Amino acid sequence: MTEWSYTVRIWSIRKRPYHKPYQLRWQVGTRPHSESFLTLGLAESRRAQFITAARDGEPWDVDTGLPKSMVQKAKDISWYQHARNYVEMKWGHSPASTRRNLAEAMATVTLALVRDTKGMADRKAVRRALYTWGFNVNRWKEEPSADVAAMLAWVERKSVPTSALSDRMLVRKALDACSRRLDNKTSSGPVIARKRAIFHQALSFAVDAELLTENPLPSIRWKAPEKVEEEVDPEAVPNPVQAAALLASVRKRGNRGKHLEAFFGCIYYSAARPGELVGLRLQDCELPRRGWGVIRLRESRARSGSSWTDTGEAHDRRGLKHRARRTVRHVPIPPELVAMLRWHVTLYGAADDGRLFRTARGGMVQESGYGEVWAQAREDVLSPAEQETKLAKRPYDLRHAAVSTWLSSGVEPQLVAQRAGHSTAVLFRVYAKFLKGGDEAANAKISARLNEHRGGDGAMP
Repeated sequence: MTEWSYTVRIWSIRKRPYHKPYQLRWQVGTRPHSESFLTLGLAESRRAQFITAARDGEPWDVDTGLPKSMVQKAKDISWYQHARNYVEMKWGHSPASTRRNLAEAMATVTLALVRDTKGMADRKAVRRALYTWGFNVNRWKEEPSADVAAMLAWVERKSVPTSALSDRMLVRKALDACSRRLDNKTSSGPVIARKRAIFHQALSFAVDAELLTENPLPSIRWKAPEKVEEEVDPEAVPNPVQAAALLASVRKRGNRGKHLEAFFGCIYYSAARPGELVGLRLQDCELPRRGWGVIRLRESRARSGSSWTDTGEAHDRRGLKHRARRTVRHVPIPPELVAMLRWHVTLYGAADDGRLFRTARGGMVQESGYGEVWAQAREDVLSPAEQETKLAKRPYDLRHAAVSTWLSSGVEPQLVAQRAGHSTAVLFRVYAKFLKGGDEAANAKISARLNEHRGGDGAMP
Protein backbone atom coordinates (compact mmCIF):
# COMPACT_ATOMS: atom_id res chain seq x y z
CA MET A 1 0.00 0.00 0.00
CA THR A 2 1.23 3.45 -0.90
CA GLU A 3 2.46 5.52 2.05
CA TRP A 4 1.79 9.24 1.64
CA SER A 5 3.38 12.15 3.46
CA TYR A 6 2.97 15.92 3.46
CA THR A 7 6.41 16.49 5.04
CA VAL A 8 8.71 17.49 2.18
CA ARG A 9 12.09 19.27 2.12
CA ILE A 10 13.69 20.34 -1.16
CA TRP A 11 17.34 21.44 -1.25
CA SER A 12 19.25 23.57 -3.70
CA ILE A 13 20.83 21.99 -6.74
CA ARG A 14 24.45 21.03 -6.31
CA LYS A 15 27.10 20.37 -8.94
CA ARG A 16 29.35 17.31 -8.86
CA PRO A 17 32.13 16.03 -11.20
CA TYR A 18 30.07 13.22 -12.75
CA HIS A 19 28.46 12.40 -16.13
CA LYS A 20 25.26 14.03 -14.93
CA PRO A 21 26.71 16.75 -12.75
CA TYR A 22 23.58 18.55 -11.51
CA GLN A 23 21.93 16.79 -8.59
CA LEU A 24 18.56 17.60 -7.06
CA ARG A 25 18.05 16.34 -3.50
CA TRP A 26 14.81 16.23 -1.51
CA GLN A 27 13.30 14.39 1.42
CA VAL A 28 9.78 12.93 1.87
CA GLY A 29 8.98 12.14 5.47
CA THR A 30 12.28 10.77 6.73
CA ARG A 31 13.39 9.19 3.46
CA PRO A 32 15.95 11.04 1.26
CA HIS A 33 15.76 11.05 -2.55
CA SER A 34 17.92 12.40 -5.34
CA GLU A 35 17.96 12.71 -9.13
CA SER A 36 20.81 13.77 -11.42
CA PHE A 37 20.57 15.77 -14.67
CA LEU A 38 22.82 16.53 -17.59
CA THR A 39 22.08 20.28 -17.59
CA LEU A 40 21.29 22.88 -14.96
CA GLY A 41 18.11 23.86 -16.82
CA LEU A 42 16.65 20.37 -16.54
CA ALA A 43 17.47 20.19 -12.85
CA GLU A 44 15.89 23.62 -12.16
CA SER A 45 12.76 22.65 -14.12
CA ARG A 46 12.31 19.54 -12.02
CA ARG A 47 12.89 21.46 -8.80
CA ALA A 48 10.27 24.01 -9.85
CA GLN A 49 7.73 21.20 -10.42
CA PHE A 50 8.42 19.85 -6.96
CA ILE A 51 8.10 23.26 -5.30
CA THR A 52 4.77 23.87 -7.07
CA ALA A 53 3.42 20.49 -5.95
CA ALA A 54 4.51 21.16 -2.36
CA ARG A 55 2.89 24.60 -2.35
CA ASP A 56 -0.35 23.10 -3.75
CA GLY A 57 -0.50 20.77 -0.76
CA GLU A 58 -0.20 17.52 -2.68
CA PRO A 59 0.57 14.32 -0.78
CA TRP A 60 3.90 12.71 -1.66
CA ASP A 61 4.69 9.04 -2.11
CA VAL A 62 7.35 8.08 0.44
CA ASP A 63 8.70 5.21 -1.67
CA THR A 64 9.13 7.00 -5.01
CA GLY A 65 9.55 10.48 -3.53
CA LEU A 66 7.10 11.92 -6.08
CA PRO A 67 3.99 14.06 -5.59
CA LYS A 68 0.69 12.31 -6.25
CA SER A 69 0.13 14.02 -9.60
CA MET A 70 3.44 12.67 -10.92
CA VAL A 71 2.76 9.20 -9.49
CA GLN A 72 -0.54 9.13 -11.38
CA LYS A 73 1.12 10.36 -14.56
CA ALA A 74 3.68 7.56 -14.32
CA LYS A 75 0.86 5.02 -14.03
CA ASP A 76 -1.19 6.66 -16.76
CA ILE A 77 -2.50 4.57 -19.63
CA SER A 78 -4.66 5.37 -22.63
CA TRP A 79 -8.40 5.56 -22.17
CA TYR A 80 -8.77 2.70 -24.65
CA GLN A 81 -6.56 0.43 -22.54
CA HIS A 82 -8.35 1.48 -19.35
CA ALA A 83 -11.73 0.76 -20.97
CA ARG A 84 -10.51 -2.73 -21.92
CA ASN A 85 -9.32 -3.28 -18.34
CA TYR A 86 -12.72 -2.20 -17.05
CA VAL A 87 -14.63 -4.51 -19.43
CA GLU A 88 -12.35 -7.40 -18.50
CA MET A 89 -12.97 -6.75 -14.81
CA LYS A 90 -16.75 -6.84 -15.31
CA TRP A 91 -16.81 -9.69 -17.84
CA GLY A 92 -16.57 -12.80 -15.68
CA HIS A 93 -19.63 -12.13 -13.52
CA SER A 94 -21.82 -10.44 -16.15
CA PRO A 95 -24.52 -12.13 -18.27
CA ALA A 96 -24.16 -12.00 -22.04
CA SER A 97 -26.66 -9.15 -22.45
CA THR A 98 -24.70 -7.01 -19.98
CA ARG A 99 -21.46 -7.80 -21.82
CA ARG A 100 -23.01 -6.50 -25.02
CA ASN A 101 -24.15 -3.34 -23.24
CA LEU A 102 -20.64 -2.81 -21.83
CA ALA A 103 -19.09 -3.19 -25.28
CA GLU A 104 -21.62 -0.87 -26.86
CA ALA A 105 -21.13 1.87 -24.26
CA MET A 106 -17.34 1.65 -24.27
CA ALA A 107 -17.24 1.70 -28.09
CA THR A 108 -19.37 4.86 -28.07
CA VAL A 109 -17.31 6.65 -25.42
CA THR A 110 -13.89 5.56 -26.70
CA LEU A 111 -14.61 6.78 -30.21
CA ALA A 112 -15.30 10.23 -28.72
CA LEU A 113 -12.12 10.25 -26.60
CA VAL A 114 -9.51 10.48 -29.36
CA ARG A 115 -7.13 13.39 -29.88
CA ASP A 116 -8.16 13.86 -33.52
CA THR A 117 -9.67 11.94 -36.43
CA LYS A 118 -6.73 12.20 -38.78
CA GLY A 119 -6.18 8.88 -40.52
CA MET A 120 -9.38 7.35 -39.16
CA ALA A 121 -11.17 4.77 -41.30
CA ASP A 122 -14.95 4.85 -41.79
CA ARG A 123 -16.49 5.80 -38.44
CA LYS A 124 -19.04 2.99 -38.48
CA ALA A 125 -16.33 0.46 -39.30
CA VAL A 126 -14.15 1.66 -36.39
CA ARG A 127 -17.06 1.49 -33.99
CA ARG A 128 -17.92 -2.00 -35.20
CA ALA A 129 -14.29 -3.08 -34.67
CA LEU A 130 -14.38 -1.73 -31.11
CA TYR A 131 -17.71 -3.40 -30.38
CA THR A 132 -16.99 -6.82 -31.87
CA TRP A 133 -13.25 -7.09 -31.12
CA GLY A 134 -11.86 -4.34 -28.92
CA PHE A 135 -14.34 -4.87 -26.08
CA ASN A 136 -15.35 -8.51 -26.57
CA VAL A 137 -13.12 -10.46 -24.18
CA ASN A 138 -14.17 -13.76 -25.75
CA ARG A 139 -12.45 -12.75 -28.99
CA TRP A 140 -9.16 -11.46 -27.57
CA LYS A 141 -7.49 -14.81 -28.15
CA GLU A 142 -8.48 -14.77 -31.82
CA GLU A 143 -6.50 -13.07 -34.57
CA PRO A 144 -8.51 -10.21 -36.13
CA SER A 145 -8.33 -9.39 -39.81
CA ALA A 146 -5.69 -6.94 -40.97
CA ASP A 147 -8.31 -4.20 -41.39
CA VAL A 148 -9.68 -4.65 -37.87
CA ALA A 149 -6.19 -4.81 -36.36
CA ALA A 150 -5.26 -1.57 -38.13
CA MET A 151 -8.39 0.21 -36.84
CA LEU A 152 -7.79 -0.91 -33.26
CA ALA A 153 -4.14 0.15 -33.49
CA TRP A 154 -5.30 3.58 -34.68
CA VAL A 155 -7.64 3.88 -31.66
CA GLU A 156 -4.83 2.93 -29.26
CA ARG A 157 -2.53 5.48 -30.87
CA LYS A 158 -5.07 8.31 -30.88
CA SER A 159 -6.77 7.61 -27.54
CA VAL A 160 -6.38 10.31 -24.91
CA PRO A 161 -4.65 9.35 -21.64
CA THR A 162 -7.06 8.39 -18.88
CA SER A 163 -5.79 11.25 -16.71
CA ALA A 164 -7.15 13.66 -19.33
CA LEU A 165 -10.65 12.81 -18.10
CA SER A 166 -10.07 15.24 -15.25
CA ASP A 167 -10.95 17.82 -17.92
CA ARG A 168 -14.71 18.24 -17.53
CA MET A 169 -15.20 19.46 -21.08
CA LEU A 170 -13.74 16.19 -22.33
CA VAL A 171 -16.16 14.28 -20.11
CA ARG A 172 -19.03 16.33 -21.52
CA LYS A 173 -17.90 15.37 -25.02
CA ALA A 174 -18.16 11.71 -24.07
CA LEU A 175 -21.60 12.26 -22.52
CA ASP A 176 -22.81 13.97 -25.68
CA ALA A 177 -21.65 10.93 -27.65
CA CYS A 178 -23.72 8.72 -25.34
CA SER A 179 -26.83 10.64 -26.36
CA ARG A 180 -26.28 10.26 -30.12
CA ARG A 181 -26.56 7.37 -32.52
CA LEU A 182 -24.15 6.92 -35.40
CA ASP A 183 -26.62 8.68 -37.72
CA ASN A 184 -26.48 11.64 -35.27
CA LYS A 185 -30.08 11.17 -34.19
CA THR A 186 -30.90 11.25 -30.49
CA SER A 187 -30.81 7.88 -28.75
CA SER A 188 -33.69 6.67 -26.65
CA GLY A 189 -33.81 7.59 -22.98
CA PRO A 190 -33.02 4.11 -21.63
CA VAL A 191 -30.01 3.79 -23.95
CA ILE A 192 -28.62 7.17 -22.86
CA ALA A 193 -29.12 6.31 -19.19
CA ARG A 194 -27.47 2.92 -19.60
CA LYS A 195 -24.40 4.28 -21.40
CA ARG A 196 -24.02 7.10 -18.89
CA ALA A 197 -24.17 4.62 -16.00
CA ILE A 198 -21.51 2.40 -17.57
CA PHE A 199 -19.29 5.43 -18.27
CA HIS A 200 -19.70 6.51 -14.65
CA GLN A 201 -18.61 3.06 -13.45
CA ALA A 202 -15.58 3.11 -15.75
CA LEU A 203 -14.52 6.49 -14.33
CA SER A 204 -14.95 5.18 -10.78
CA PHE A 205 -12.74 2.25 -11.74
CA ALA A 206 -10.13 4.78 -12.91
CA VAL A 207 -10.22 6.35 -9.44
CA ASP A 208 -9.71 2.93 -7.85
CA ALA A 209 -6.74 2.37 -10.20
CA GLU A 210 -5.33 5.76 -9.11
CA LEU A 211 -5.52 7.09 -12.66
CA LEU A 212 -7.89 9.87 -11.54
CA THR A 213 -8.11 11.62 -8.19
CA GLU A 214 -11.92 11.80 -8.34
CA ASN A 215 -14.80 10.87 -10.60
CA PRO A 216 -15.61 14.09 -12.46
CA LEU A 217 -19.00 12.99 -13.79
CA PRO A 218 -21.24 13.73 -10.75
CA SER A 219 -20.07 17.35 -10.62
CA ILE A 220 -20.84 18.06 -14.29
CA ARG A 221 -24.07 19.88 -15.04
CA TRP A 222 -25.12 17.88 -18.05
CA LYS A 223 -28.71 17.11 -18.93
CA ALA A 224 -29.56 14.32 -21.32
CA PRO A 225 -31.90 15.11 -24.21
CA GLU A 226 -35.59 14.55 -23.58
CA LYS A 227 -36.01 10.96 -22.49
CA VAL A 228 -38.45 8.55 -24.02
CA GLU A 229 -41.26 7.82 -21.58
CA GLU A 230 -40.67 4.65 -19.61
CA GLU A 231 -44.37 4.18 -19.06
CA VAL A 232 -46.20 1.65 -21.19
CA ASP A 233 -48.35 3.35 -23.81
CA PRO A 234 -51.96 2.11 -23.56
CA GLU A 235 -52.26 2.47 -27.32
CA ALA A 236 -49.80 -0.42 -27.73
CA VAL A 237 -51.71 -2.80 -25.44
CA PRO A 238 -54.36 -5.05 -26.99
CA ASN A 239 -57.60 -5.55 -25.09
CA PRO A 240 -58.83 -9.08 -24.23
CA VAL A 241 -60.91 -9.36 -27.41
CA GLN A 242 -57.99 -8.32 -29.61
CA ALA A 243 -55.56 -10.58 -27.74
CA ALA A 244 -57.86 -13.58 -28.18
CA ALA A 245 -58.22 -12.82 -31.89
CA LEU A 246 -54.45 -12.57 -32.31
CA LEU A 247 -53.86 -15.91 -30.57
CA ALA A 248 -56.52 -17.55 -32.74
CA SER A 249 -54.82 -16.15 -35.84
CA VAL A 250 -51.46 -17.52 -34.69
CA ARG A 251 -53.02 -20.97 -34.56
CA LYS A 252 -53.95 -20.65 -38.24
CA ARG A 253 -50.34 -20.00 -39.32
CA GLY A 254 -49.61 -23.63 -40.22
CA ASN A 255 -47.62 -26.05 -38.05
CA ARG A 256 -45.30 -23.34 -36.77
CA GLY A 257 -48.25 -21.21 -35.71
CA LYS A 258 -49.96 -24.12 -33.92
CA HIS A 259 -46.74 -24.79 -32.03
CA LEU A 260 -46.38 -21.13 -31.03
CA GLU A 261 -49.96 -20.52 -29.89
CA ALA A 262 -49.22 -21.78 -26.37
CA PHE A 263 -45.94 -19.82 -26.34
CA PHE A 264 -47.78 -16.56 -27.01
CA GLY A 265 -50.55 -17.71 -24.68
CA CYS A 266 -48.06 -17.97 -21.82
CA ILE A 267 -46.92 -14.39 -22.45
CA TYR A 268 -50.51 -13.15 -22.38
CA TYR A 269 -52.02 -15.22 -19.58
CA SER A 270 -49.00 -15.39 -17.22
CA ALA A 271 -47.16 -12.13 -18.12
CA ALA A 272 -43.97 -14.15 -18.65
CA ARG A 273 -41.12 -12.63 -20.60
CA PRO A 274 -40.32 -14.45 -23.87
CA GLY A 275 -36.83 -15.30 -22.61
CA GLU A 276 -38.34 -16.94 -19.52
CA LEU A 277 -40.44 -19.24 -21.72
CA VAL A 278 -37.71 -20.43 -24.07
CA GLY A 279 -36.54 -22.97 -21.50
CA LEU A 280 -39.89 -23.67 -19.79
CA ARG A 281 -40.09 -27.40 -19.00
CA LEU A 282 -43.12 -29.66 -18.71
CA GLN A 283 -42.12 -30.64 -15.17
CA ASP A 284 -42.41 -26.97 -14.16
CA CYS A 285 -46.10 -26.89 -15.11
CA GLU A 286 -49.12 -28.00 -13.08
CA LEU A 287 -51.93 -28.56 -15.59
CA PRO A 288 -55.06 -29.96 -13.88
CA ARG A 289 -58.06 -31.07 -15.93
CA ARG A 290 -60.19 -28.38 -14.32
CA GLY A 291 -59.51 -25.03 -12.73
CA TRP A 292 -56.37 -22.98 -12.42
CA GLY A 293 -52.87 -24.34 -12.84
CA VAL A 294 -49.36 -23.06 -12.06
CA ILE A 295 -46.15 -22.56 -13.99
CA ARG A 296 -42.80 -22.19 -12.26
CA LEU A 297 -40.35 -19.88 -13.99
CA ARG A 298 -36.76 -20.66 -13.04
CA GLU A 299 -34.47 -19.01 -15.56
CA SER A 300 -34.17 -16.75 -18.55
CA ARG A 301 -32.61 -17.78 -21.83
CA ALA A 302 -32.34 -14.51 -23.67
CA ARG A 303 -30.66 -14.65 -27.05
CA SER A 304 -27.44 -12.64 -26.90
CA GLY A 305 -25.28 -14.18 -29.62
CA SER A 306 -22.69 -16.94 -29.33
CA SER A 307 -19.74 -14.54 -29.24
CA TRP A 308 -20.92 -13.06 -25.93
CA THR A 309 -21.64 -16.21 -23.91
CA ASP A 310 -19.19 -18.47 -22.07
CA THR A 311 -20.68 -21.59 -23.62
CA GLY A 312 -20.61 -20.44 -27.23
CA GLU A 313 -24.38 -20.92 -27.42
CA ALA A 314 -26.60 -18.17 -28.77
CA HIS A 315 -28.86 -18.19 -25.69
CA ASP A 316 -27.44 -17.17 -22.34
CA ARG A 317 -28.75 -19.17 -19.38
CA ARG A 318 -29.18 -17.05 -16.27
CA GLY A 319 -31.51 -16.44 -13.37
CA LEU A 320 -34.74 -14.50 -13.55
CA LYS A 321 -34.34 -10.80 -14.24
CA HIS A 322 -33.20 -8.83 -11.16
CA ARG A 323 -33.50 -11.94 -8.99
CA ALA A 324 -31.06 -14.31 -7.28
CA ARG A 325 -29.91 -17.17 -9.48
CA ARG A 326 -32.04 -19.87 -7.81
CA THR A 327 -35.19 -17.79 -7.40
CA VAL A 328 -38.35 -19.47 -8.72
CA ARG A 329 -41.43 -17.43 -9.66
CA HIS A 330 -44.74 -19.26 -9.21
CA VAL A 331 -47.43 -17.86 -11.49
CA PRO A 332 -51.03 -19.11 -11.29
CA ILE A 333 -52.48 -19.57 -14.78
CA PRO A 334 -56.18 -19.50 -15.75
CA PRO A 335 -58.07 -22.48 -17.22
CA GLU A 336 -57.74 -20.97 -20.70
CA LEU A 337 -53.97 -21.32 -20.62
CA VAL A 338 -54.11 -24.69 -18.86
CA ALA A 339 -56.22 -26.04 -21.73
CA MET A 340 -53.89 -24.49 -24.29
CA LEU A 341 -50.81 -26.08 -22.71
CA ARG A 342 -52.49 -29.48 -22.29
CA TRP A 343 -53.38 -29.42 -25.99
CA HIS A 344 -49.80 -28.42 -26.83
CA VAL A 345 -48.35 -31.29 -24.79
CA THR A 346 -50.76 -33.78 -26.37
CA LEU A 347 -49.84 -32.64 -29.87
CA TYR A 348 -46.09 -32.00 -29.53
CA GLY A 349 -44.95 -33.56 -26.27
CA ALA A 350 -41.69 -32.22 -24.80
CA ALA A 351 -38.03 -32.27 -25.80
CA ASP A 352 -35.61 -34.70 -24.18
CA ASP A 353 -34.66 -32.04 -21.62
CA GLY A 354 -38.33 -31.28 -20.90
CA ARG A 355 -38.61 -28.06 -22.92
CA LEU A 356 -42.12 -27.34 -24.19
CA PHE A 357 -41.24 -24.92 -26.97
CA ARG A 358 -38.66 -25.65 -29.65
CA THR A 359 -37.93 -25.30 -33.35
CA ALA A 360 -38.63 -28.03 -35.91
CA ARG A 361 -35.09 -29.33 -35.28
CA GLY A 362 -35.49 -29.25 -31.51
CA GLY A 363 -33.49 -26.06 -30.97
CA MET A 364 -34.34 -22.95 -28.97
CA VAL A 365 -37.27 -20.87 -30.14
CA GLN A 366 -35.86 -17.89 -32.04
CA GLU A 367 -37.14 -14.34 -31.87
CA SER A 368 -36.89 -14.01 -35.65
CA GLY A 369 -39.12 -17.05 -36.08
CA TYR A 370 -41.91 -16.20 -33.65
CA GLY A 371 -41.67 -12.52 -34.62
CA GLU A 372 -42.53 -13.42 -38.21
CA VAL A 373 -45.58 -15.43 -37.13
CA TRP A 374 -46.72 -12.60 -34.89
CA ALA A 375 -46.42 -10.07 -37.72
CA GLN A 376 -48.60 -12.28 -39.93
CA ALA A 377 -51.24 -12.63 -37.21
CA ARG A 378 -51.26 -8.90 -36.61
CA GLU A 379 -51.75 -8.25 -40.31
CA ASP A 380 -54.62 -10.74 -40.35
CA VAL A 381 -56.48 -9.38 -37.31
CA LEU A 382 -55.91 -5.62 -37.29
CA SER A 383 -57.37 -3.16 -39.73
CA PRO A 384 -55.00 -1.25 -42.05
CA ALA A 385 -55.39 1.82 -39.83
CA GLU A 386 -54.59 -0.18 -36.68
CA GLN A 387 -51.55 -1.74 -38.34
CA GLU A 388 -50.10 1.76 -38.71
CA THR A 389 -50.25 2.25 -34.94
CA LYS A 390 -48.24 0.72 -32.09
CA LEU A 391 -51.07 -1.64 -31.18
CA ALA A 392 -49.65 -5.11 -30.42
CA LYS A 393 -46.55 -4.25 -32.43
CA ARG A 394 -44.44 -6.78 -30.54
CA PRO A 395 -45.23 -10.08 -28.84
CA TYR A 396 -43.94 -8.42 -25.64
CA ASP A 397 -47.07 -6.23 -25.72
CA LEU A 398 -48.99 -9.34 -24.65
CA ARG A 399 -47.11 -9.16 -21.33
CA HIS A 400 -48.24 -5.55 -20.92
CA ALA A 401 -51.78 -6.66 -21.77
CA ALA A 402 -51.63 -9.29 -19.03
CA VAL A 403 -50.48 -6.83 -16.38
CA SER A 404 -53.03 -4.20 -17.42
CA THR A 405 -55.81 -6.83 -17.31
CA TRP A 406 -54.82 -7.86 -13.79
CA LEU A 407 -54.74 -4.26 -12.63
CA SER A 408 -58.10 -3.40 -14.18
CA SER A 409 -59.58 -6.53 -12.55
CA GLY A 410 -58.76 -5.10 -9.14
CA VAL A 411 -55.84 -7.37 -8.27
CA GLU A 412 -53.63 -5.76 -5.62
CA PRO A 413 -50.56 -4.08 -7.17
CA GLN A 414 -48.20 -5.97 -4.85
CA LEU A 415 -49.54 -9.30 -6.11
CA VAL A 416 -49.45 -8.12 -9.74
CA ALA A 417 -45.80 -7.11 -9.34
CA GLN A 418 -44.95 -10.45 -7.73
CA ARG A 419 -46.53 -12.47 -10.52
CA ALA A 420 -45.03 -10.30 -13.25
CA GLY A 421 -41.56 -10.57 -11.73
CA HIS A 422 -40.64 -7.01 -10.91
CA SER A 423 -40.83 -4.63 -7.96
CA THR A 424 -43.86 -2.62 -6.93
CA ALA A 425 -41.89 0.55 -7.67
CA VAL A 426 -41.37 -0.57 -11.28
CA LEU A 427 -45.05 -1.45 -11.56
CA PHE A 428 -46.13 2.02 -10.44
CA ARG A 429 -43.61 3.68 -12.75
CA VAL A 430 -44.12 1.61 -15.90
CA TYR A 431 -47.87 1.02 -15.64
CA ALA A 432 -48.76 4.41 -14.19
CA LYS A 433 -51.35 5.16 -16.87
CA PHE A 434 -53.24 1.93 -16.16
CA LEU A 435 -53.22 2.62 -12.44
CA LYS A 436 -54.60 6.11 -13.05
CA GLY A 437 -57.33 4.60 -15.20
CA GLY A 438 -58.60 2.67 -12.20
CA ASP A 439 -59.43 5.75 -10.12
CA GLU A 440 -63.18 5.52 -10.69
CA ALA A 441 -63.29 1.85 -9.73
CA ALA A 442 -61.19 2.57 -6.66
CA ASN A 443 -63.49 5.44 -5.66
CA ALA A 444 -66.52 3.17 -6.02
CA LYS A 445 -64.93 0.54 -3.76
CA ILE A 446 -64.12 3.17 -1.13
CA SER A 447 -67.67 4.55 -1.26
CA ALA A 448 -69.13 1.07 -0.92
CA ARG A 449 -66.96 0.42 2.13
CA LEU A 450 -67.92 3.72 3.71
CA ASN A 451 -71.62 3.09 3.03
CA GLU A 452 -71.44 -0.05 5.16
CA HIS A 453 -71.34 2.30 8.15
CA ARG A 454 -74.03 4.68 6.86
CA GLY A 455 -77.70 4.44 6.40
CA GLY A 456 -79.18 3.27 3.11
CA ASP A 457 -79.54 6.90 1.95
CA GLY A 458 -75.90 7.64 2.74
CA ALA A 459 -76.67 9.46 5.99
CA MET A 460 -74.79 8.67 9.16
CA PRO A 461 -76.74 6.37 11.51
